[in-house]
Amino acid sequence: MNLQKLILVNNECYKTGKTIVPKGIMVHSTGANNPNLKRYVGPDDGLLGKNQYNNHWNQPCPDGRRTCVHAFIGKLADGSIATYQTLPWNHRGWHAGGKANDTHIGFEICEDNLRDTPYFNKVYNEAVELCIHLCKTYNLTEKNIIGHYEGYKLGIASNHGDPRNWFLRHQKSMDTFRADVKKALTSPPLSPTPPQTTNKLYRVQVGAYSVKANADAMLKKVKAAGFTDAFIKYD
Repeated sequence: MNLQKLILVNNECYKTGKTIVPKGIMVHSTGANNPNLKRYVGPDDGLLGKNQYNNHWNQPCPDGRRTCVHAFIGKLADGSIATYQTLPWNHRGWHAGGKANDTHIGFEICEDNLRDTPYFNKVYNEAVELCIHLCKTYNLTEKNIIGHYEGYKLGIASNHGDPRNWFLRHQKSMDTFRADVKKALTSPPLSPTPPQTTNKLYRVQVGAYSVKANADAMLKKVKAAGFTDAFIKYD
C-alpha cells in the first residue's frame, strides 16, 4: 500500500472536530469517470498534480453539500496508485448519509470508465491492503467491512449502489473483497529463512609468523571457528 496523508483541514467536516470509536469500515466508489486523486484531494503536494479547476474537497463546499471521507484511492500525477488519508481515522466523517457516520471509517475508490481492468485490479488490491491496515489498527475483522449499498440495506446509510456497480463488472463483490481481507488477516506470518549450513570447510591463509607461539595461538582460534582441519605449514 502506498499510503500518503493530506488532511482536508478546510472542509467543514474536519472543522466540526467530532470523533468516533471506529467499529467498522465502509467502502465507497465515486460514481464519476475520473480516476485522478487530484480531483478530490488538494492542493498539489508534488505527487497529486495540479487541479486546474480547483474543485478538490479541501475547502468549504460551495453548494452546501456535507461530504467528506477518511481516504481516497486513485491515481497520482505519474499514473501510479496511492491511498490518501484525508481525515484522522477516528474523526466522524460525512460519507454514509446515515448512522454509519458514527461508527464507520469510510473511503472512496476513484472510478474511471469502469472498463479498465488493470486499473480496477490495482485499486481493488490497494483497498484490500488499506482495510487490512485498518483492521489491525482497530482490532476489526473482515466481518466489519461493508459497501455503501450494504449499509443502505442495514438501515445505516443512504440509498447508493456503490461499489457493487463497479465490482460486478470485474467479477468481484463485497464477499470476495472480505474474503481477500480475511485471507491476509488469518495467514500465519512467514518464518525467517534459517541460515544455510554446510559441512564443507575451506582453508584460509591468515598470515605468517616468525614466532611459533603466535602461530600456534592463531591455529587454535581458527580451529575454534570451525576449520578443524587447519594446520601450520613451516617454511
